[in-house]
Amino acid sequence: MATFQVSLVTPERILFEGEAEMVTMRSGGGDIAFLAGHEPYVSTVEIGVVRIDRPDGEKERFAAHGGFVEVDEGAVVVLSGVAERADEIDVARAERAKAEAEGRAASGDDAEADEAVLRATARLEVVEQS
Repeated sequence: MATFQVSLVTPERILFEGEAEMVTMRSGGGDIAFLAGHEPYVSTVEIGVVRIDRPDGEKERFAAHGGFVEVDEGAVVVLSGVAERADEIDVARAERAKAEAEGRAASGDDAEADEAVLRATARLEVVEQS
């Protein structure tokens, strides 16, 4: 399978930079997968898991909490305000945050609580899939 260059960066650091066969994530238009030769594309990155399938068969997973994605000239660049690797996630803390946010979300229309549930869920998914 053909490969392409991928970068996943936050304001503080580069989480991933290298070759990939496929990148999947949730963007403003829904779930999307990028392969080599993808048409130019710009969209938001929604809260969720960014999966990078490397040529060696390894799958890198990150919890991304918003941002932007751009595909141009054979490269995918994901700019996220906050993104985390599985080994950086405190599972107990994420579980507590999810339970607390679900409680707040159940009590009414609370967009902040809904986003907190999504962030905690993405963190837990990354840990479970790694």
